[in-house]
Amino acid sequence: MSHELSFSIVGSGGDGAVAAGDILAMACAREGLHVIKTEAYGPQIRGGESSCNVRISAKPIHAQADALDAIVVLSWSDYARFRSELVPGDDAIFFHDEKDAPPAEMTRYRLVPISFPPKAKNMLAIGLIAGTFGLNADAVRAAIHDRFRKKREEVIAANLMAFDGGLELAVVAEQLEYEPSAPKLLMAGNEASAVGAIDAGCQFFAGYPITPSSEILHFLSEWLPRIDGTCLQTEDELAAIGAVVGASFAGAKAMTATSGPGLSLMAEMIGLASIAELPAVIVNVQRGGPSTGIPTKSEQSDLLHAAFASHGDTPRVLLTCTDVEDSFHTTVDAFNIAEEFQVPVIVLSEQSIAQRRETINGTHLAHDVLDRRIANADELAEYRRYRETDDGISPMSVPGMPFGMYQTNGLEHDEQGRPNSGFVMHERMNAKRYRKLDAIAKKYRLVHHFGPEDPELGIVCWGSSVGPVREAVEKLNADGFRVAALAPRILLPLPKREIERFVAFASNVLVIELSYSQQFYRYLRTEIDLPRDRTRVYARSGAKNLSVSEVIAEAQKTIANQAIGVSA
Repeated sequence: MSHELSFSIVGSGGDGAVAAGDILAMACAREGLHVIKTEAYGPQIRGGESSCNVRISAKPIHAQADALDAIVVLSWSDYARFRSELVPGDDAIFFHDEKDAPPAEMTRYRLVPISFPPKAKNMLAIGLIAGTFGLNADAVRAAIHDRFRKKREEVIAANLMAFDGGLELAVVAEQLEYEPSAPKLLMAGNEASAVGAIDAGCQFFAGYPITPSSEILHFLSEWLPRIDGTCLQTEDELAAIGAVVGASFAGAKAMTATSGPGLSLMAEMIGLASIAELPAVIVNVQRGGPSTGIPTKSEQSDLLHAAFASHGDTPRVLLTCTDVEDSFHTTVDAFNIAEEFQVPVIVLSEQSIAQRRETINGTHLAHDVLDRRIANADELAEYRRYRETDDGISPMSVPGMPFGMYQTNGLEHDEQGRPNSGFVMHERMNAKRYRKLDAIAKKYRLVHHFGPEDPELGIVCWGSSVGPVREAVEKLNADGFRVAALAPRILLPLPKREIERFVAFASNVLVIELSYSQQFYRYLRTEIDLPRDRTRVYARSGAKNLSVSEVIAEAQKTIANQAIGVSA
């Protein structure tokens, strides 16, 4: 018996591989199991190959599995396209179409030829997985019924028949052992970001569809109108951020979502939000770049652009998500910071978080919400929109408020908002705007810490790398090592005190990221003094998720080098 199961279903567009993964993930979530489900597509606009990976566990999990227990191959040619991403375990079972001969190198695995029907291949695949590994068949049937509840009864019956046919073809394998418990909520990162926006009081969303952020637009286009909000699909990303800035000026909590190419187009308007001191939330779901790059794969290579892009001195805040639940909390934090401090806030998510589905405890989706500071009667008596204050925050007005009229645009200005190009005023206003970052740094010291306080190895990471690093830390400490990890959830302003303390107490430091040019490491060095003699960097391109075994190997290598006196 095993406490964990990982499998993949691979096929062509229309085979329903991803739908099959969704159904099994939902069935297991209802059983109270922990689930992480990811999917992958070819870069084609229409058609092409697709796959889904599902990891199921009786214990909490934080990353995809390193190796798969079973793979359902509906097409070997499609499997070949994902070969570098799908790692079968030594005892992996391959269910494949009997009419599609496997490549010679696959004969070392357990191959089970199956006669897949022309239709409902994916339902048969679900039956194979459920029957072979002991998943609750009734829970799966209920999930199938829910998936097709809007279809005719004969459609549902046909899918259930195909599922039962798969159960009959199941083979003998190690069963998944677990005790059913309270159902868990199964949610994708983009959905969590959208729910977080609604929870934070978002009233206006403008966006242009772009992979892999489009689900936020889709979700809010359905739900915002139901709560008297507005969702606007614009002609491009420039229009989207312009609409967000305008809506914020009008008094609405406003947000947009995009990916790297769209964020590039938004750079100038982010500067406008910064100088006009208007709250704005921008969720950037990172993908492989540059240019069009790899739209369907994850990477951590937008960091420097998000931190520094825009002409002039442009204060902004950067937050980052580490998993699906974190996407909810980070989005609410983004609205809170944007509204309280009147700054643009960029949330850096990633494809591997935004489009994966993960079980979470629904009761955890609660977060305090803050609103912007609106000018009171005394402040409106002689209203100065950009009045200098100790923390840089000036009371706002909204159009139509008596005595709250002020001038604003992209020009430098005085306290009333009137254009002023003098050095003295420019210096004062720059200082005012940047004082906000000091106040934010004191209030929002957002970090994740795992492991002992005085490790022999301290790992610094961010974003999607946190899940694999967390599991690696747990395994390394169980094996007798002393390893810890620190992951900042706010990147700008950086929680320097926490990182410097972590680095000081670690005998050796390993920085891990999915950026070929080491953007995270370079960014850290602009803010803190990383000891070069005991700091090592593991950085590689995205398009393949970081694995737990990868982290363990790099950690052990770093510890071994330290033991024999080799400089990091």
